[in-house]
Amino acid sequence: MSEPLRRARARWSVLADRIDAGTPATRDRSVDALRALAILGVVLGHWLVTALTTANGGLSATSPLAHMSALAPVSWLFQTLAVFFLVGGHVGAQGYASARARGVPYGTWVGRRLGRLFRPVAAVLVLWTVAAGGLLLGGVELDTVRTLLKLVLSPLWFLLVFAALTAATPLVARLGPVWPLAVVAGVDVWRFGFGGPEWIGWVNVAAGWLVPYTLGAAWSRGAFARRTPAALLLGGGVLATAALILWGGYPASMVGVPGAAISNLNPPTLAAVAFGLAQCGLALLLREPLAGAMRRPRAWAKVALVNLSAMTIFLWHQTAMMAVTALGLLVSTDLPGLHTVPGSAGWIAARLLWLPVLAAALAICWAAFRAYEQGTRPRPPQTPRPARTIATTPGVPRLRTGRLEEAGHA
Repeated sequence: MSEPLRRARARWSVLADRIDAGTPATRDRSVDALRALAILGVVLGHWLVTALTTANGGLSATSPLAHMSALAPVSWLFQTLAVFFLVGGHVGAQGYASARARGVPYGTWVGRRLGRLFRPVAAVLVLWTVAAGGLLLGGVELDTVRTLLKLVLSPLWFLLVFAALTAATPLVARLGPVWPLAVVAGVDVWRFGFGGPEWIGWVNVAAGWLVPYTLGAAWSRGAFARRTPAALLLGGGVLATAALILWGGYPASMVGVPGAAISNLNPPTLAAVAFGLAQCGLALLLREPLAGAMRRPRAWAKVALVNLSAMTIFLWHQTAMMAVTALGLLVSTDLPGLHTVPGSAGWIAARLLWLPVLAAALAICWAAFRAYEQGTRPRPPQTPRPARTIATTPGVPRLRTGRLEEAGHA
């Protein structure tokens, strides 16, 4: 092992030990692990099922799922939003109950949580407003600019729904998941069975994601203290999803496919919600193994760092992909796995080789914009005391115990 690599590993070990030592003993690390897995699943999913090609002259978006339908089951691995809403419901209900017990007003509580969500959004919107204007003035085709903006802005729907459910936590925390699930089923029956209007499907944007959110709230009340309910959730969700795909006419892909007549995600369908139930059951069953894994300082440090910048990673991963694609045009307009049509196994192999480059571009975005997410944490009214720094390694953000308490809990 080279000397620079040995020093880097030593610095990482010191950092990991300090993060581990600075984490409150009461923190449920498995919750953070599930959140990190959900965010990273979305990022990898977008990088693998979204392609910007130059086949039509400008940049246009397509998907390998549109050209190789047999890959639809791959989308099951990366459609992890249900897990994020599960964790959000758990943390939201738990946090609101704690805030009430301490006498914190609802407005203060919700303001802090939503602030962490929307501070980094402002940076994305400002940068892309300037970038879009510059591209248009530079002569870039309107369709290309529209494609880029759609990729950047489309993930924001998730934040809007998550913010609305977070704000409604006092109203929905005690709501059982059966009620929103019934709404989803009723909307789909009306829409697909009786020829109802297409717009009625958008009711499921709220109702569909309310199902895992209320499951998370039930988790905070101890509903899944035993493994049996989670196992039933997993088994029932798998069987329902399989039945809906095989006999209900729903598509197998759990992400949107360009040109498809029905999307399971936009808006959510009963198949997507059933699949989300299975994912939530699996996530709840994985709590104990994850908690054991998170007792290892190095594993926990990685998860803690992801949670500190979860929204930054989520908001900028598409920009990172587009930046690499655009810079690649300076070399060639036909780079395999980057500009070519995703219609073969060769494209998949090439895209996998591009993943480290996309990750490096995302790391640059993270370094530039993470401060917008972490913001400035107000001091408590009592006599202030110095914050306990738990990481001072060069090139790594200074992590404090307060930051770890709040990380990802918006």
